[in-house]
Amino acid sequence: MTISASMVKDLREKTGAGMMDCKAALIENGGDVEASIDWLRTKGLAKAAKKAGRVAAEGLVGVAASGTTAVVVEVNSETDFVARNAEFQQVVQNVAQAALATDGSVAAVAASNFPGSDKTVEDAITTAVATIGEHMNLRRSAAVSVTDGVVATYVHSAVAPNLGKIGVLVGLQSTGDKDKLVALGRQVAMHIAATNPLSVRSEDLDADVVARERSVYAEQARESGKPEAIIEKMVEGRVRKFYEEVVLLSQSFVINPDLTVEKALKAAEADVGAPIELTTFVSFRLGEGVEKEESDFAAEVAAAAGTK
Repeated sequence: MTISASMVKDLREKTGAGMMDCKAALIENGGDVEASIDWLRTKGLAKAAKKAGRVAAEGLVGVAASGTTAVVVEVNSETDFVARNAEFQQVVQNVAQAALATDGSVAAVAASNFPGSDKTVEDAITTAVATIGEHMNLRRSAAVSVTDGVVATYVHSAVAPNLGKIGVLVGLQSTGDKDKLVALGRQVAMHIAATNPLSVRSEDLDADVVARERSVYAEQARESGKPEAIIEKMVEGRVRKFYEEVVLLSQSFVINPDLTVEKALKAAEADVGAPIELTTFVSFRLGEGVEKEESDFAAEVAAAAGTK
């Protein structure tokens, strides 16, 4: 197949590898981007891709909490200008409030009652599109609940209360002091916003993700020419390191890097007055995984003129 300049550019942005290396990777893998990323990593030419995707969509992430439940929603707009619009911000805050009365699924939130009106959330967003003059949509939503304890929330890059670019929910199951749990949960949520873990525990990781990492590490080790027995030990060591990087409880706690998150929670139990279980977390990063179409103005002019 033909490897276009835009394909090379896209792979280069995803991996940080050189242009010629990216082109060679795409040729070697028939234009398959994911396979090309692995090929570059095997050659030591690219860093691990965490599949966060390129942040491209505009809009806001909003959170809301009530009792032992909290929700996070993402409402997208076409431009950042609209995201700074007070009316749009109010819409997102109301969508988050509406989500509290649902199971957190997009379908349930869209069909729920929009606060202060007789419209559904979906209809209210449609009305706002006509008023604000820009396409908007409820892209995703999620809810976290605990039976006893707290669900802490954190918003990073906040533009208004509970609205920003990153929204995090952390469920802490515990019979301990609720105020202290909220403070601890907020610290953990801030940690998650900074490190973007993939799961709470290693056993929760997607098996395909782990298998992919093992495959890349094995190919890298084999290129060293070492015996298979040594290669197996090298792979296991790299996998353990991978867990430390992407598994929340195994990560070094940003508040106190001398402790893992798991050990920090254990240490906090004495202050809280009861055992603490981190049940789950949800982290929304604005535009995560959405590719924005980039316009090449010069190419458009050339095409319109029939010169390309």
